Amino acid sequence: MGRTNRSVVRIGALVPLTRPGWVEAGRHLLAGLELAVSNVNASGGINGRPLDLIVRDTAADPKKAEAAVDELAELNVVALAGEYHSVVARAVATRADALRVPFLCSSAVLDALIDQPTNWVARIAPVQSHGWRIYADFLLNAGHRRIAVASQSSLYWASGIRVLQDYFTTRGGTVVEFDLHSSGPANVCDELVNSRATALILLVGYPEPAVSIVKSVRRDQRLAQIMIGAPAGQPEFADWATLLGDDSVAIPFLRYRPERLSPFGTRVETALHERLVEAPSFVAFEGYDTITVLAHMLRSYGEDRTHIAESWPRVSVEGTRGQIQFSRMPNINVWQCGWPPIQVVDREPARPDRFRTLYVGEAAD
Repeated sequence: MGRTNRSVVRIGALVPLTRPGWVEAGRHLLAGLELAVSNVNASGGINGRPLDLIVRDTAADPKKAEAAVDELAELNVVALAGEYHSVVARAVATRADALRVPFLCSSAVLDALIDQPTNWVARIAPVQSHGWRIYADFLLNAGHRRIAVASQSSLYWASGIRVLQDYFTTRGGTVVEFDLHSSGPANVCDELVNSRATALILLVGYPEPAVSIVKSVRRDQRLAQIMIGAPAGQPEFADWATLLGDDSVAIPFLRYRPERLSPFGTRVETALHERLVEAPSFVAFEGYDTITVLAHMLRSYGEDRTHIAESWPRVSVEGTRGQIQFSRMPNINVWQCGWPPIQVVDREPARPDRFRTLYVGEAAD
């Protein structure tokens, strides 16, 4: 085993901090994790011992993430936390399960986070099938019966397309798919005109080709009435507005937070804003809640990995967006946290720095 400092309690953090990872999301996730660690230590640590966060960059690479899990396990971390990209989190969950290291996933939403039921993995974020059904419901309620999807090859995007297709086809709608590997961003506008769709949903990488597609569509007069949507949440982050300017507005996305935060959530929001020097995204809150849960478990049930893995169903902790508890949900192989109301939000056309709520789905118990 690797050498460890027995005076501290170590948690391994997996975060995308370099390209091709979604760096902005990683920065917000890490800010939430680090702020929570700082607050835990300011309040006495883990039964008098400081909590230490050991951060590893996954760069959206499953193999790199697996190697980081191996390294962190050797460093005797009591648990793993974090990760944003679903495909990477899936690799982390599988490796953590094999090594018997508890993993609390912060932000990845893919339903199939692991192939078999496990006690070693739990998740803060909502599941993709629920959130994307809410997004599909929003589209249908807004009158969109025929939508086009611009997609790239990815387990996450493929899963999202299936959710949209299943939801639309059972309600008389149609989903037309554009595969960017065969058509390329430059041809999206022509295909969109020919598709007769009223909305284009972006299931593609960020910043590219998402930014180029938005610019192309917004500049094509034939598509002036087309709505652009981005359920994965790209418009949540400040660099979306920086890169797209006026084109950044009126692009609905999923946001995992209630319209009004509790006093505790508001205090954390203020502290995160100071740390990030910009408004915190829901991803930052997910990071904060992850450490809040793990610190509670360590204080209550000890630092033995097996004891932690056995304790998910006993957790009840105040989080930034509501009470956090874990349960088993149908067809979900990890301990799943219930989630706050899920919003469909966009940036206001007149004020790109402000968000407006377009639709709200129900919370999970």
